[in-house]
Amino acid sequence: MASIRILKKDINYVLGDIIEECYTWELLNPKADTKKSEAIIEEAITTFDTLIDKINLKSVDKKKDHFKKIEAELDKKANDLIAKVNKL
Repeated sequence: MASIRILKKDINYVLGDIIEECYTWELLNPKADTKKSEAIIEEAITTFDTLIDKINLKSVDKKKDHFKKIEAELDKKANDLIAKVNKL
């Protein structure tokens, strides 16, 4: 990991792209029920808030390990959300 700033940008870009994909799906399927896509958007926003809160923790002993765990959590959560978007 290069820096905290880059990790924050990665979180923002990855989850932002997932949200954008949900909005694109909603535009391409105007007659479809949007409850599932809205739930995915809410989950992405909640994930964003959770990860940023974890980054901003001050009482961390091993910072390098802490940020690697956050990176891994982002990867896992992003893959789960992408799988949900693909099922729409």
